Amino acid sequence: MGHGGVLLTADVWGEAASPPLVLLHGGGQTRHAWDRTGPRLAALGWRVVAPDLRGHGTSAWSADGVYDLGLFADDVRALVAELGERPVLIGASLGGLSSLLAAGEAPGAAVRALVLVDVAHRPDPRGVRRITEFMRRRPDGFADVGEAAAAVSAYLPHRPRPDDPERIRNNLRRHGDRWVWHWDPRMLDSFEGRMDPPGMAERLLDAARRTGVPILLVRGGVSDVVRGDIAEQFCDRVPHARRVDVADAGHMVVGDRNERFIDAIVPFLEGIE
Repeated sequence: MGHGGVLLTADVWGEAASPPLVLLHGGGQTRHAWDRTGPRLAALGWRVVAPDLRGHGTSAWSADGVYDLGLFADDVRALVAELGERPVLIGASLGGLSSLLAAGEAPGAAVRALVLVDVAHRPDPRGVRRITEFMRRRPDGFADVGEAAAAVSAYLPHRPRPDDPERIRNNLRRHGDRWVWHWDPRMLDSFEGRMDPPGMAERLLDAARRTGVPILLVRGGVSDVVRGDIAEQFCDRVPHARRVDVADAGHMVVGDRNERFIDAIVPFLEGIE
């Protein structure tokens, strides 16, 4: 359940008695971005919860079409409260920003640690523009799943083409005789208005400092959204943050190099008190 009673669909892996860990996907993705990650982390002793963010996948859409960052953060807080225990939050892109504000802008937010996946306080506008341009492309959708898979492959040329295009079906929904992306198209208006507004960088840094919990920033080694110097600056200004790069991964670290991503975060997770 999200803020205001918005229903959030989630997948769960692991034993109910295991410590909780929440996986939060990026904008325009769904919970299925974690399909390979969730079972691996559950096998390591975590109870893993991966929700669809509001407006994504099979979770409810905002009735008024509003999707500001604070609302996503409120949803994360509501989910944490429902879990009833202090989870580790692992958030990619939008999920990372939402996690950071959820943990840092609410007094006593019950979080054990944060993993921010290709998220820092100041995104590279060129990389952000590339993402939003892709999301705005093909508003009329696709004739079939294979056509959508080809569009993703063209957008991510560094990633091997999938052997089975049907794997992308979870990111799509039927709209008449077409396939469209499985998120509320009104969300893009909110995205483009908040990418790097005045004061946002300091707001994110302040939130990170106020969390008071360990933070791991996982940067894609070839990311065009988080530059290496910005990731370093984030860690310099947040004493309890550290950084690791995942080689040959772009902004979508988990989708690009899932095994390397898991290898990068396991030592951090094992060190959490």
